[in-house]
Amino acid sequence: MKLFYRKYGEHGDQPIIILHGLFGISDNWVSYSRRIAMEGFEVFVVDQRNHGQSPHSNNFNYLALTDDLFDFIDEHEIDDPIIIGHSMGGKVAMRFALENPHMVKKLVVVDITLKAYGPRDHHKEIVNAMKAVDFNSVRSRGEVELVLQKHIHDNRIRQFIMKNLHRKSRNEFEWRIYLDGLENNLDQMFDAIDTIIKFEKPTLFIKGGASDYILLEDFPQIRYNFPNAEIITIEGATHWVHVEAMERFYQLTMGFATGKPSWYME
Repeated sequence: MKLFYRKYGEHGDQPIIILHGLFGISDNWVSYSRRIAMEGFEVFVVDQRNHGQSPHSNNFNYLALTDDLFDFIDEHEIDDPIIIGHSMGGKVAMRFALENPHMVKKLVVVDITLKAYGPRDHHKEIVNAMKAVDFNSVRSRGEVELVLQKHIHDNRIRQFIMKNLHRKSRNEFEWRIYLDGLENNLDQMFDAIDTIIKFEKPTLFIKGGASDYILLEDFPQIRYNFPNAEIITIEGATHWVHVEAMERFYQLTMGFATGKPSWYME
């Protein structure tokens, strides 16, 4: 599957691949990518399958997503990348690194871990909210948001979802995300990575202090599969840590990517 991607920076610089989370899109990472490209990185921001401008498929699980990443790296001849993945993208990044350690230089995992997660009803609520939009009757972005507002009360999440809205023509809209493919496979997005394989290279886990995606009880498993992992909490941030604590997230990831401890300073 040929994935849509955005590229920033010069060819020959240290490559970084960024993988968004569920309901995400490469556009969410444009500002961050442009900024790190100025520090000497060649940045590839991917739309994963069923998201953004990438192809749709009813085959939607971590095996398929990991294979997509392998094919993307092979197609673009990306050598020794640093991979950054948030949420679902973090799980893809972990699985890829564990299976292909020779193809990854460093790994950054954002607010996700290897364990299985129980059903999260708010993901299903988001799908239902998006499916509630009747594109034959709405004529503006504001009208679409009014429909979402009935189901999604958190403005931050609502604006995040609105990033998936695509204008087909002046008064015609559509979701670029493939909702049926997500809905039919949603439970698989909470699967565990169950392996004794270890990724021995430098790894950074960034946890949102107000998020329950990574708990203290998860640390032993992280340190087993990623023996050289550093786990850093950004206090006050929720699951969308890279948005809510943008500057601190930038400092941490750049300090890790460049190997310059000064970046870690507050």
